[in-house]
Amino acid sequence: MNHSRVIALDGPSGSGKSTIAKEVAKKLNIVYIDTGAMFRAIGLSASDAGIVFEEGDKLSAFMQSLDLRYGVSKDVLIVANGEDLTSKIREHHVSELASTISKLPTVRTFLLEFQRKLGNATTCVMEGRDIGTVVFADSFCKIFMTASNEVRAKRRLKQLREQGDNEIQLDQIIEDIKTRDERDSGRAVAPLKQADDATKLDTSNLSFDQVLDCICDLAHSRGKELGIKV
Repeated sequence: MNHSRVIALDGPSGSGKSTIAKEVAKKLNIVYIDTGAMFRAIGLSASDAGIVFEEGDKLSAFMQSLDLRYGVSKDVLIVANGEDLTSKIREHHVSELASTISKLPTVRTFLLEFQRKLGNATTCVMEGRDIGTVVFADSFCKIFMTASNEVRAKRRLKQLREQGDNEIQLDQIIEDIKTRDERDSGRAVAPLKQADDATKLDTSNLSFDQVLDCICDLAHSRGKELGIKV
């Protein structure tokens, strides 16, 4: 079996995927691809355009007209129809938009092609919810990151506080996480789940450096085993 040069990093919201994936990419000198940012950008753009989140002609037309660009520059992660959404997609309410719109086949089909084009171009670490199961089921290295609801909520709260959001409370974030987990795991198309050949990594009681070392060591080990240079 031929394997793609993708380190697939899957897991639920708040498990620390984005933060760790960026550092893995830096340490291994490879490209970092955040698929969650893509769903957030589409969800926010569709909401701003007044698009109802359901399959139909309006959604199809919107997707056909969408000019989505990823990794535009060092400071610009994602642009949709000419608008830099790098900061806006991190607002808390966008998580709900992303989770809701990600259930729609039209959106997932559009992004599947978009993500595969990016991932096939280079060695990379790609993080999301269905990378190792759908987008790159042939990834040479698969990790499923998770953590307890409380730990994930505290991480998210810290991030929001750093962004200046002092209104939302921990209890609300915990409930939001539970709701999103149920929606992401229960959707009919590409649900959140651990790939059969993925390594599960619970980060609840691990330091950042421990998680980073674990993933990099696993990538090196798998790469050596399969003849893929990392």
